[in-house]
Amino acid sequence: MERLQKLLAAAGIASRRKAELLILQGRVAMDGRTVTRLGEKADPLQSEITLDGRPLRFQHKVYILLNKPTGTITSLADPFRRPLVMDLVREVKENLRPVGRLDADTEGLLLLTNDGELAYRLTHPRWGVEKVYHAQVKGKPGAAALRRLRQGVELAEGITAPARVKILRAQTGTALVEMSIHTGWRRQVRRMLEAVGHPATSLRRVQFGPLRLGNLPRGKWRRLNPVEVEALRRAVGKPPLKNQPVGGEPERALRLTRPAFRQEAQTRIRRGVFPARARTR
Repeated sequence: MERLQKLLAAAGIASRRKAELLILQGRVAMDGRTVTRLGEKADPLQSEITLDGRPLRFQHKVYILLNKPTGTITSLADPFRRPLVMDLVREVKENLRPVGRLDADTEGLLLLTNDGELAYRLTHPRWGVEKVYHAQVKGKPGAAALRRLRQGVELAEGITAPARVKILRAQTGTALVEMSIHTGWRRQVRRMLEAVGHPATSLRRVQFGPLRLGNLPRGKWRRLNPVEVEALRRAVGKPPLKNQPVGGEPERALRLTRPAFRQEAQTRIRRGVFPARARTR
């Protein structure tokens, strides 16, 4: 038995917080009964759960690492028809959502997934998942500017949490700065650098928790491997997947010991984790 908002997030419908709003709005039903209060639990194998009258379909989990180019926005849709990050992953059929945001002028590592519960934890301040940026800035930050960044900078929302910062390279009139933060205020890195007198002329995210961008070309994406997925789960205190296929390859049979395989396989087939045609090995 799981809470309904957790099941909605697991189905890739929305983050857990937005799933709670869907329930409060009366858009979720369980076995034909509209649910309007939080705290209700359901067994996805026994109960029919619907959103706006449509049955919930539990997809296998997909995790995509994208090197977001500048000029694209981190949204599912845009009334002004600006380029979307979702346009770059159209061939992925699952209902992906970006984990956090990068503004249009920022490039680099962006995670997309239909694992709503993991996405919720990765962006929640409680878990303190670190994000690392490389910023080309005007001028060379001196000791006083670096100290302010490391101690916290006052912005409209309040004083930022201390950042880890170092100068990677300096030239006449500019410097490449590495900054690590674990919060996600709007345009936070740019605003922090502006506040200390060294605005960024370009900004790229190179790491998100245990994930590194590496040499992935701009505008390209790849699926995370199982080791990377487990590293993400450990970073936010989630247990291992225990043989559940990841990376968008549901046709791959589970490698379980034969006595346990049949019972496990039947359970996973009912849940839609992989189709019934998958064969044992």
